[in-house]
Amino acid sequence: MPLVYTGSSMRGRLILAALAVFVSLVPAHAVTPGYQRGTIVAVEQKAHTRILYYLVNTPITQDDPYFEVSLQLGPTTYLCEYTPTRQRETLPDDWKPDTEIEAKVKGRHISVRRPGGDEVDLIWMKKFAVKAVAPAK
Repeated sequence: MPLVYTGSSMRGRLILAALAVFVSLVPAHAVTPGYQRGTIVAVEQKAHTRILYYLVNTPITQDDPYFEVSLQLGPTTYLCEYTPTRQRETLPDDWKPDTEIEAKVKGRHISVRRPGGDEVDLIWMKKFAVKAVAPAK
């Protein structure tokens, strides 16, 4: 009987060791960070001009509107682009500079949560570190 007890004891220790290793590795691979608070730095409406076709060496173009939104999340400022699904669609009225938001960064996308619970998906083009301002002397 002691041999069986020792064998099951070793097996139990191995299972506990494997479980401890697994549990310690799970947080390292977490891919869904939570929402973080941030602020809107700037919002601008712009347009991408694309050529539809040429008519006797004259380009016929169309402007595709988009919004350029700068968001500050922690120590980083993201320059984002939002392309509306409809041409006359606008951003929410409460999206003005210095407005607080909640956002989640997922790869090249930032999901910004609106007060009603809806999300707006932005694509960030550039990110910058926020420079610390020296205190006045």
